[in-house]
Amino acid sequence: SPAPLTEHFTLNFTITNLMFTTDLGTPSSAKFRSTEKIMRHYIDPLLQRSSIGPYFSGCKVMGFRSGRHRDDTGVDAICSYKDSASLARFDREKVYQELSTMTKGVTKLGHYSLDQNSLYVNG
Repeated sequence: SPAPLTEHFTLNFTITNLMFTTDLGTPSSAKFRSTEKIMRHYIDPLLQRSSIGPYFSGCKVMGFRSGRHRDDTGVDAICSYKDSASLARFDREKVYQELSTMTKGVTKLGHYSLDQNSLYVNG
């Protein structure tokens, strides 16, 4: 049987208690790198406990963006998982529901507050 392929999906959400600053928008900045590490610290364990957990390879934050309000910061990540004919297909709706439950209805990610209407999972 063929080796599993690495597949990707996007994960987007908005944090309502992290003020966006220009250095967050600069991938080479220390603030970007440290915040990206913190996001992975919170995101990766959630996905490891989800239905794709056994196949999950990790997420990389691609960017932070200014939100609608002064204290909002959008997070854009690309996540990877192994996919092959023998594995269940990625079900973005199921992953969305699992993440929603694990973030208390899309309201909490660690000590961060989330915009309840901001979670987006795209397969």
